[in-house]
Amino acid sequence: MLDANLKTQLKSYLEKLTQPVEIVSSVDDSAKSNEMTAMLRDIAELSDLISLTERRDDAERKPSFSINRAGGKIDIRFAAIPMGHEFTSLVLALLQVGGHPPKAEPEVLEQIRALDGTFRFETYISLSCQNCPEVVQALNLMSTLNPGISHVMIDGALFQDEVNSRRIMAVPTIYLNGELFGQGRMGLKEILGKIDTGGARREADKISAKEPFDVLVIGGGPAGAAAAIYTARKGIRIGLIAENFGGQVLNTLAIENLIGVKETEGPKLASALEENVRSYDVDVMLPQRAEKLIPGDLIEIRLASGASVKSKTVILATGARWRQLGVPGEQEYMAKGVAFCPHCDGPLFKGKNIAVVGGGNSAVEAAIDLAGIVNHVTMLVRNTHLRADTVLQKKMLSLPNLTLETQAQIIEIAGDDGRVNGITYQDRATGTNRHLALDGVFVQIGLDPITGWLADSVELNQHGEIVVDSHGRTSIPGVFAAGDATSGPYKQIIVSMGDGAKAALSAFDHLIRN
Repeated sequence: MLDANLKTQLKSYLEKLTQPVEIVSSVDDSAKSNEMTAMLRDIAELSDLISLTERRDDAERKPSFSINRAGGKIDIRFAAIPMGHEFTSLVLALLQVGGHPPKAEPEVLEQIRALDGTFRFETYISLSCQNCPEVVQALNLMSTLNPGISHVMIDGALFQDEVNSRRIMAVPTIYLNGELFGQGRMGLKEILGKIDTGGARREADKISAKEPFDVLVIGGGPAGAAAAIYTARKGIRIGLIAENFGGQVLNTLAIENLIGVKETEGPKLASALEENVRSYDVDVMLPQRAEKLIPGDLIEIRLASGASVKSKTVILATGARWRQLGVPGEQEYMAKGVAFCPHCDGPLFKGKNIAVVGGGNSAVEAAIDLAGIVNHVTMLVRNTHLRADTVLQKKMLSLPNLTLETQAQIIEIAGDDGRVNGITYQDRATGTNRHLALDGVFVQIGLDPITGWLADSVELNQHGEIVVDSHGRTSIPGVFAAGDATSGPYKQIIVSMGDGAKAALSAFDHLIRN
């Protein structure tokens, strides 16, 4: 099951185990059970501290397996064959259950241990989802530290009947004690904040008590990370506020145009950005969302948590998010058939009929990927032609289960019984309306800057982008901006990094002159 190279790497990691680890599998005679059994046997052979017990007569999901410390009360289960993005989740679970210390702040670990109550988490994932591992790893860590917490990760593609019965149409989807807890990427602190509201209030008070910064960066993507690093190297007091590290990078699989890096993946780059920033003296405040900017001698940033932070200068690097269609039904059926990430949510639509809306490279790449999973893809393009690269168009149009509809203006996304069941669009060539029955709509029409909270402060252009000059200066003295949220013409990772560095240098120059 595991190739020789992977076994060698895994063996070196498992040498860090200090306590015996028990793996108990629940299997039947299915091909997937046999596949999982082969993987687990390979793992057990790599360390004398790992034992494997196979069961066929229990009531657990099959195939699945639990990981526990010998004589312990740790309840972690994988109802999946955790390869792909989730293999790291498996390795971390083995290490942490086996006594290897987790990488988290001591106060966070103590907060987890202090949680009182019973918390039964279930997380539905897809193995191609790059956002799911962060949730899985956070909940596994919590289960390792607190016997009142349990977690099972469930592969939606493997347990399709369960996904259908619970009407899950987006991943990650998290249940707590049988009730919907959340959807989408969530970090350890964000999960803790939802179940320990007292802890969230204490964190907000802690942030508000901080002394004013010299530079405060808002955003943890490539622009924000570059700004933080360049500022920190000047030896001044710097803070960084973000909901996460990576931003849009987290939703990017293959990155092949970052100079000096032959190829990488978005989550790996996001992890590298965080590691690089934290190697400097930067006060990182996660997960926090800025809600208001108030100009003054000291610029004030108010946060959704209720905290308030002040700084002599601010660098806005808030990035962008998926652009929405803005039609009836879109908000109502968000995560109930309306999706934006084909890599994350595509496996949940296996064998179904879906539409992809958009005509650029992202839309065509999404259609190509989804065509290998779903029954049929209808490509809906507003213009008379596709804008994607010719090589991508040729590949897409060669697919037997894909139909291209041009001059299609989306009017409404329809649904019934809590999920999407069709889309209505106007044929702009004839003016007639058409209805298409389907199970999901993947919207791929570009990005919108995350700047709505700035509308009453800095100058924005007609696209909602922050207007900046050649030095990254905004309309407010002492406030700078960088990356995809600005009026800069090119939205690329390397451009955002350069913007962040430039804004940092400009902010430092501003401090010197004032």
